Order: sequence, then structure tokens, then C-alpha cells
Amino acid sequence: MGAFTWAVAAVVTDDAGRVLLCRQGRGERRHALPGGRLRPAESPVHAAARHIRAETGWEVEVVDLVGIYHLTGTCGPPPAGHAGPLPDVLVHVFRARARGTGPAGDPMGGCRLSWHHPGALPEALTPTTRAALTDALADRSGVLRHATPTSPAPLPPTPDEPAPGDPATVPPATGGPATGLSTTGDPAPTTNHPPGQRTTPPTTHMTHP
Repeated sequence: MGAFTWAVAAVVTDDAGRVLLCRQGRGERRHALPGGRLRPAESPVHAAARHIRAETGWEVEVVDLVGIYHLTGTCGPPPAGHAGPLPDVLVHVFRARARGTGPAGDPMGGCRLSWHHPGALPEALTPTTRAALTDALADRSGVLRHATPTSPAPLPPTPDEPAPGDPATVPPATGGPATGLSTTGDPAPTTNHPPGQRTTPPTTHMTHP
């Protein structure tokens, strides 16, 4: 097993039950959960709140841990200037509630933010986002998943949720991370993570990190 990239993300919901997603500014332009990499000695909970505030402008309350997602086989061609295979990614995904009726500040830019009802989620999702939303919408907590780049599983139906024609969209900003996770802060491995209780839902398969 090679080196890890340690990251965080969150399923952020508002009072209407909508989910906040970030559409990537380049590459395949898939939707992703807001988040990013941990700083040295930073706790995952603090990193999640920090990245969400920086990337979206929203202050959030971190509620609990949806799960820890270990992504392997996330290579494809390495980026320019990067030698050798890309490291595995270990992502702590939390549930979080948006505070207030609007963003507390300006987002840092890099992606198009939009709110989506659970019954009308976009098809183009990153694998971590797809797996975490599947677990979060099924009210699972403390999930441990090992994922590889295979065919993604469909999201669960939510028949009780209204499906509007179009999501409410925040105007786009310039720039954009390739993974949908904020790139603020220095990447660093850490061994501190919230304990998760293993559950037994079907494993979600993935195509990309």
C-alpha cells in the first residue's frame, strides 16, 4: 500500500433538505461534495468546516460522520510534473447543516455551486460523492468503504422528495479544482480520525476518485 492523500468532504443540507454540490470547473465537470485536504495536525471536523466556508461561503454545523471512504486505483495519467502512481485517497465525509439563510462570505471560487433536491440529483457525480450521498440519504453513519474505479452504483430513489425542474444555482466563479475538493491548505498525512462503526450495506463501486 502506497502513500495516502487525506481529505474531508461533507453532505451539506439546508432547511429544505437540499444538498449543496460543486460542479468542477475543468475536466469532466462532474458534481462533487465541498471539501479538501487536511493540514498538518488538523482534525477532520475542523478541516471540513474550514474547507466548506472557504469553498462555498457557508458556515455549517458538522453533525456526524457519514463514513470513511478509501479510494484505490485512482490513477489514470498522473498530472504534469508528478512522477509515479497517484496515492490512494482516504476521505472523511460528514453530515453538515448550513447555518443562516445565505452564505456568510464570498466563496473562494473554482466551481459552480448549486442546491439539489435528493430526488433530482445530477447524473455526473464523482465516485466519492455518489457513494457518500447513497449512504447519507439512507441515513447511514460510520460507514467504512473500500472503493475502486468500476461502474458506479445508482443513487437510491427518494419518492417522498419533490423533484423540481431545475436546482437553485449560485453564479459561477473563476478557476476550479479538478477533484471538486478545495485545494486550500497543505496536504499532510495524519492518523487522527473519528471512529466509525462498520455497517453492512452493499458496497458502492466507482469509476474515479
